Amino acid sequence: MSETPVTALSGRRALVTGGASGIGAAVATRLAVLGAHVTVLDRDEEGAAKVAALIDGDAHALDLTDGAAIDALTLEADILVNNAGIQHVAPVEEFDPEMFALIQRLMLEAPFRLARRLLPGMYQRGWGRIVHVSSVHGHRASPYKAAYVSAKHGLEGLSKVIALEAAGKGVTSNTVCPGYVRTPLVEGQIAAQAQSHDIPESAVLDEVLLARTPVKRLVEPEEVAEMVGFLCGPGSSSVTGSSFLLDGGWTAA
Repeated sequence: MSETPVTALSGRRALVTGGASGIGAAVATRLAVLGAHVTVLDRDEEGAAKVAALIDGDAHALDLTDGAAIDALTLEADILVNNAGIQHVAPVEEFDPEMFALIQRLMLEAPFRLARRLLPGMYQRGWGRIVHVSSVHGHRASPYKAAYVSAKHGLEGLSKVIALEAAGKGVTSNTVCPGYVRTPLVEGQIAAQAQSHDIPESAVLDEVLLARTPVKRLVEPEEVAEMVGFLCGPGSSSVTGSSFLLDGGWTAA
C-alpha cells in the first residue's frame, strides 16, 4: 500500500461516527491529514469537540440510536465512516433483548440510515466513499457476543449491497475488520469477560481476546485509520464490496 498524498482528499467532506475517541478519533485525524474537512459525530459532545478542535474540523452531537434524528440531519458528506459501536457480553439465554435491539440500532440500522441519507448527494456529485468499521466478528463468532456479532455480520452484508447499487456512480463501499484494538471499548470488556469465563482479569488478554490471534498484540487505532485513508484515497475507485481484515492472522488460523 503506497503512501497516500497529504492533499489526496482536499475539498472532500468527511463524516466520522463515534469520532470522539479510539478508532473514530484516529480515523478523523487521518482523513484531516489527507486534506478532508471532517465532521466528528458522537453522542459525547465534549469529546467530539476536542477532537474536532485538534483537526480544525466540526463536531456534531447525536445519539445514533435515534433514527428520526439521523433522518433529520442536514449535513452533506463525500466520505462516510460508520464507526460508532458498543459491546455487551452475556450468554444468549441471559442477554437482555432491549440491549440486543439497541446494539442493532446503533451498529446496523444507523449505518443504513446514514448511507440512505448521504448517498443521493454522493450520486449527484459522482463521487463518494463509504467505509464501515466492522470487525473480525463480521467474519467469525465469539461466545457471549450475540448482538455484536449479529450486527457486524449484518454490516458486512449492508456494505456489499451498497457497493452493488453504487457501482458505476463513483461511490464505493467497503468494510475494515480489525481484531481487538487498543480502545476504551476493548478495555471495558476485560471485567465482563473475566466474569463470563471465570478467570482473573489479568488472564483475559492472552486466554480470551488474543487466544486465536497468532500476532499477540492489540491492533493500534492508527493502523485501522491508515486502511480507511487508503480506501478513501486515489487508486481505490475499483475497490468496492470488499472486506479488509486487520486481525493479526486470526482468520488464517
